[in-house]
Amino acid sequence: MQDAALEILEGSWEELGTEASEIRRVVFIEEQRVPQEEEWDGRDPGCCHFLALLDNRPVGTARLLPDAHIGRVAVLPQARGLGIGAILMRSAIEAARRDGHAAVELAAQTHALAFYEQLGFMAFGEPFLDAGIPHRSMRLIIDD
Repeated sequence: MQDAALEILEGSWEELGTEASEIRRVVFIEEQRVPQEEEWDGRDPGCCHFLALLDNRPVGTARLLPDAHIGRVAVLPQARGLGIGAILMRSAIEAARRDGHAAVELAAQTHALAFYEQLGFMAFGEPFLDAGIPHRSMRLIIDD
């Protein structure tokens, strides 16, 4: 990402939803075959959203729910491997800390466990299926 300009926007669904929903459509609905009715769960208007822009192009997104769950973390295929997912996660974690939360949680696809572990998350509970994809619950204590 040496010469590319990365910017992370934070805002409401009204502000960032058009771009975020297109990224989620590509990654979750097309690539991972998540049913549309499961992807569009109706919770987006109450969340804080994050949008990664690479050279002013939307390439990644994440959301922070009011209960400090992070979800819908997605990076377009052409922008993967650049650290954008980790930067989106750190932005969501910082927003949760700013909002006074002592911890954040997420449901990680099992193939992504190592990614979240590198950010300090620890898995708990039994594996489960969400949209037919194996997941584990994970938590990061941020109250320091």
